[in-house]
Amino acid sequence: MSQTAIDEPRPTPPEPTSDAPTSAAGRYVSEREYWLDYYLKSNVRYEWNNGRLEERPVPNDETGLVLDWFMHLLRLFLDSRPMAKLAALDMGFRLPLPTGTVIRKPDLGVVCNDNPQPLLPVDVSYHGVFDLCVEALADQESRDSVRDTLVKKDEYAASGVPEYYILHHAPAQQAFLTRTAAGVYVPIAPQDGVIRSLVLPGLQLRVADLCRRPAHGTLRDDPVYAAFVLPDWRALEERAAAQAQALRQAEELAAAQALALERAKELAAAQALALQQAEQRAQAAEQALARLQER
Repeated sequence: MSQTAIDEPRPTPPEPTSDAPTSAAGRYVSEREYWLDYYLKSNVRYEWNNGRLEERPVPNDETGLVLDWFMHLLRLFLDSRPMAKLAALDMGFRLPLPTGTVIRKPDLGVVCNDNPQPLLPVDVSYHGVFDLCVEALADQESRDSVRDTLVKKDEYAASGVPEYYILHHAPAQQAFLTRTAAGVYVPIAPQDGVIRSLVLPGLQLRVADLCRRPAHGTLRDDPVYAAFVLPDWRALEERAAAQAQALRQAEELAAAQALALERAKELAAAQALALQQAEQRAQAAEQALARLQER
């Protein structure tokens, strides 16, 4: 669609009189108007699809918890292996596509440190292509599900997003996709129920944990996560355990040395007593010999 067509006025529904926020979904606005009036300032979350405003649906609470658990896991990973940055919530990026331009706001965007376009602290939108996009699937209406599972999937693949995850509280609705050299997404094959990221080497998660959502602190002892979940705390615990063991060994050595010293004292006392008794016997023998000589 041309810019001229985008800027043409389109019929819109009459504005309600209620003070509650109302949706402008379906309204056609220019890209400039979207950035100025709808990207950050609106109370409703909008994306821009080739001139048309699209309201971002909100996933149900349980799917939101799945997203929160994954985000926490990802932060722990990047704390121990700072190879990428997380985009701010609702940060959008521009996708020039053969069919037109869209602006999408993934629920979670990740930019690797080697991305040609760095994510800067002052950015309110990302000027490159995310290395990983994550969407929490809202499926209250079929069109919302189609947008994440089909429309955005094709858009992200066409724009070059290397990995795309779709999260949901039901395992059958989840997807973990990697982009091939041909520019299409294929599933990341799990190994023993574990998904391993290709974009973020070392990041792995047990798919079943997205539904179980175990406390992140307990993952330190899980072999799937132990390499990157709170490794400093584990190192501190290991050092503390080693110090405690060294202290116990030192106490045992001191006790053994004290026991050896006590036995040495007892042996010395016994030797002194034996020497005294030998001296007394020698004196008695001398006295007896002297008496015999006097006779």
